Amino acid sequence: MSAQRWLTGLKFPRDWLMLSLIANGVLGVIAISLWLRWEPFALARSGQNAVIAAEREAAVRKGQPRSLTYEQWVDLLAQEARVAAVARPERLKILLGDSLSLWFEQQNLPEDWAWLNQGISGEKTLGLLRRLAAVADTEPETIFIMIGINDLLWEVRDETVLANYQLIVQQLQRQHPQAEIVIQSILPHGADRATWEGKAKFATVSNQRIQRLNVRLAAIAQQDDQVHYLDLYALFSDDRGNLKMSFSTDGLHLNAQGYQVWATAIQLFTQIELE
Repeated sequence: MSAQRWLTGLKFPRDWLMLSLIANGVLGVIAISLWLRWEPFALARSGQNAVIAAEREAAVRKGQPRSLTYEQWVDLLAQEARVAAVARPERLKILLGDSLSLWFEQQNLPEDWAWLNQGISGEKTLGLLRRLAAVADTEPETIFIMIGINDLLWEVRDETVLANYQLIVQQLQRQHPQAEIVIQSILPHGADRATWEGKAKFATVSNQRIQRLNVRLAAIAQQDDQVHYLDLYALFSDDRGNLKMSFSTDGLHLNAQGYQVWATAIQLFTQIELE
């Protein structure tokens, strides 16, 4: 189901006005720690799980997700998912994706829900597909997916990305038939204003190409009433269609303000489209 009517603001002008103000830096978001609401899940982390959780949080805080290998991250997140499967927190939301999701720190996520973050730096669609079994025993209310930019940067064809997306959605539907699945648009990059060390790759991955791919991702969401599309691109792009540098650390990754905008978009989208 498409969320385009939500993004136009025609049906919900007050909510859209608030989100627009936030996206332009006029309104701040007060972040309240999720720790107390997540306490049953946190208490279930004992022994090795506590060590794993501490290692993960330390790596994210330092901004050095590469301090762990990809295989270590896969194992770490699988163990966190097993804890969530046992704890059965109420109103569980899962984030699936790459470093953009990984760096979405828990205190910045909407506070009304429990969160299981399954983001890995550098992740691609095929890698995500291969590790979906790790969350099979959890009971999420909603699953948010943002994946694809690393595929494009590493010259994976659009058709392959879309095929993998289809398989991801299909497997999630089999594993979690009651869950709402939200495909989030691939964000733009900062183009010539980026400072990211790999920015030379942007020459072959135009923001116009990302927009065209997002249109096709939205079409995937329209195939099933329990699959939705959240268009974040419009919130994060400037008048040239590039990532707003006020929301980014380097033209690819987000800063605190960018995560505030994303968190607010998730919260409003959930309240308007899913509840």
